[in-house]
Amino acid sequence: MSRPNLTICSKTSRLLPSLTNKIAAAASTGGKWNTQLRELSKQGQYTQALILYREMLRSGATPNAFTYPFILKSSAALSLPLSAFQLHCHVIKSGCHSEPFVQTALISMYFKFCLLENAYKVFDESPDSRKLTVCYNALISGYVQKARFLNGLLLFREMRVEGVPFNAITILGLVPGCTIPGHLDLGKSLFCLVLKYGLKSDLAVANCFLSMYLRCGSVGMARRLFDEIPEKGLITWNAMISGYSQNGLAKEVLDLYHDMQLSGLCPDEVTFVGVLSSCANLGSQRIGLEIEEKLERRGFGSNPFLKNALISMYTRCGNLVKARAIFDAMMHKNLVSWTAIIGGYGMHGHGEVSVELFDQMIQTGIKPDKAIFVSVLTACSHAGLTQKGLDYFDSMEKKYSLKPSSEHYSCVVDLLGRAGRLADAHKLIESMPMEPDGPVWGALLGACKIHKDVDLAELAFDKVVELEPRNIGYYVLLSNIYSDADNDEGVLRVRVMMRERGLKKDPGYSYVEYKGRTHLFMAGDRSHPQTKEIHAELKKLEALARKYSEQENDELKRDQPIVPTAALHSERLAIAFALLHANTETDILVIKNLRICGDCHLFVKAVSKFVNYQFIIRDATRFHHFKGGSCSCNDYW
Repeated sequence: MSRPNLTICSKTSRLLPSLTNKIAAAASTGGKWNTQLRELSKQGQYTQALILYREMLRSGATPNAFTYPFILKSSAALSLPLSAFQLHCHVIKSGCHSEPFVQTALISMYFKFCLLENAYKVFDESPDSRKLTVCYNALISGYVQKARFLNGLLLFREMRVEGVPFNAITILGLVPGCTIPGHLDLGKSLFCLVLKYGLKSDLAVANCFLSMYLRCGSVGMARRLFDEIPEKGLITWNAMISGYSQNGLAKEVLDLYHDMQLSGLCPDEVTFVGVLSSCANLGSQRIGLEIEEKLERRGFGSNPFLKNALISMYTRCGNLVKARAIFDAMMHKNLVSWTAIIGGYGMHGHGEVSVELFDQMIQTGIKPDKAIFVSVLTACSHAGLTQKGLDYFDSMEKKYSLKPSSEHYSCVVDLLGRAGRLADAHKLIESMPMEPDGPVWGALLGACKIHKDVDLAELAFDKVVELEPRNIGYYVLLSNIYSDADNDEGVLRVRVMMRERGLKKDPGYSYVEYKGRTHLFMAGDRSHPQTKEIHAELKKLEALARKYSEQENDELKRDQPIVPTAALHSERLAIAFALLHANTETDILVIKNLRICGDCHLFVKAVSKFVNYQFIIRDATRFHHFKGGSCSCNDYW
């Protein structure tokens, strides 16, 4: 057999001397060469594997069916398409092209290079391929990975028609194509096949379906499958924790994390990222602190993903000092790190700091992306930095070649609207290069609430309910705009509209953490075991609020409490409870599911003037830090 030529770049050739000893030690028989090649491939030393293969050819040794899978894998890993074609020629000349594992290696290699037609040609030109499960598996997996799910599904149907048996590998290749809601029914059908043929006991298959259900938002089915898996591995727990986290089920994540610890299984970095994300959503700083200590003890402290998760967690829990300390201590800050800290400061109303950090990031040479522009534009909006925000928006396309999305336009509409430039905001919407979506019109509607523009609010409302007719928040916003304008007819009209469409306002609730437990309060709540003490404390706070009103010279009428006693909003109850148990060393963090109303905002501001605590309220949109009779938002929210 003539020795074929294999082109290898000069850089790889320079590595040849380091392999001299290995080559010298290898005998001229194919088996020992194959052992060397297998080890190099297994260790990820792909360049060395190709160099060794060339020396094998030069030595006169004959490659066989056990040689090529390692070499084809190495070529694919190094992204060397020219070598791939040469190697395919070698396979044909050696007569190994009909060997099943060589065929699957060729198919996988061509998919790696996105040469899908070549991959199918390898399969199609060999009659034996259509009888082999491994060849179907390689092709199905390749198609699904390259977003050709239909091709993979048709091959699976052909496989079934031809009577070729499928196995766990077939299912593992096909199921990732069912991870969008529109393909959930197909995924369920595959799961029925798995049950019928007894493949459910394969842990990898069970984990794959678990991930499928979670990605499709079918959390209930995922949990049932999770509970039925007898021997859960780390991947199983992580899939469920990550899935819960991505579906916004933060409390369930922490419960599952507790169960995982009881099972004796040791969490890893993936686990901690999911749990920290849930701590951020719930404002559970206590658990976050415990995890940070575990990370340091286990040597995960330098992991950038975990550092970024910690920054996000502390900012969402109201602890900017701790978040900034972690950020400043990071040796290598990536774009996600900058986005987390810039967004954190913006969320807390410190837009000036966000802007300063953004400019620092640019000076370090990191190129911004669309996500960080959303963070810095939002920060400018909340802090009233109108011109700075407009300059950033203008620079996106001109300076960084980033085409603004609808989300960026929404931020700028909010920026202009909060500054009272409602006409400019409306004009921007009309000039958008894409069709405005719900959040864009919603931002304008919110600005109309701040500046009491009823006519423009009605226009924005008509637009937004066409796009999002079931979003209750917009109806409530318009109702409040009518209420502020003493337009009772308008309020009634909105309520009738909501009733006719079967819409109900989400109940407001707030909660605080105390001694590791979450204490939740609804509006007008009297269900707490300490309700008598809480309401007594609240009366004292109302007296302080009334005193503040008198000092501020009739912000409201003297004989009217800052917050009407008939509407005991949940954040006030949470604050009263927290003050009953507070100590002088801690801030009081209250988390609320809805936007704080103007009355409650004034109430907490008043209380903070007379009580020596900082009250931090995280509502649906941002943080408010109340201290000494003022708020970090400067009443601009």
